[in-house]
Amino acid sequence: MACLAFLDLQQQSFKSIASCTICPARGLKSDPGEAQGAGRQALPPDRSRHTPIPRVGPLKGEVFIARRPMQAPPTKEGPRINEDITESSVLLIDAEGEKRGVIPTEEAMRLAEEAGLDLVEVSPNSQPPVCKLLDFGKFKYAAQKKANEARKKQKTVEVKEIKMRPNIDTHDYDVKMRSMLRFFDEGDKVKVTLRFRGREMAHQELGMALLNKVKDEVEPIAKVEAYPRLEGRQMVMVLAPK
Repeated sequence: MACLAFLDLQQQSFKSIASCTICPARGLKSDPGEAQGAGRQALPPDRSRHTPIPRVGPLKGEVFIARRPMQAPPTKEGPRINEDITESSVLLIDAEGEKRGVIPTEEAMRLAEEAGLDLVEVSPNSQPPVCKLLDFGKFKYAAQKKANEARKKQKTVEVKEIKMRPNIDTHDYDVKMRSMLRFFDEGDKVKVTLRFRGREMAHQELGMALLNKVKDEVEPIAKVEAYPRLEGRQMVMVLAPK
């Protein structure tokens, strides 16, 4: 009887071992039905930790280099010369200033090359354009020199101010008039300002007589641009050189 009980117990143990599986994740024994139930209830894996986060700006320690904007190619200044002339024909003027008439542009360039000169477009708005045989380097230097001389001759007209009083003495009046004449020689305008103080406002005729005196003395070299007018407590007159 004891032997039969032992054999029955051993068969039950074998059945229990056969019905069990090993969980690969935990290394523990589990029942297949339990594993299947757990698989049905399992949630999808959380991939939020592996999703890349969009970058808003540079991280600490990083430097962004801005890309330079596209720039337009530089444009040539001055007249067109040689290969830059795209018209099929031109009105040619040779180095001596004589007209050669309308000829093909290629022939004009050949003549310029034979003479050791450049074919320069001097009148682009004409039909056909007028071109001349000359040394472009010397031509450009002469044009720049002429522009510099014209810039030096330009004078900015300034307005100088001469201040007087109705009761100015003779010495001060002579000094003011010499300064005024010097300003006229330099091409500047003169603003004569007559200031009234206190009770002098009651005798404005004295100020008008003084300004008329100034106007009569400078009449040969100056003209009145703004006649005497009262502005508050001062009387103003503007003179300009003739």
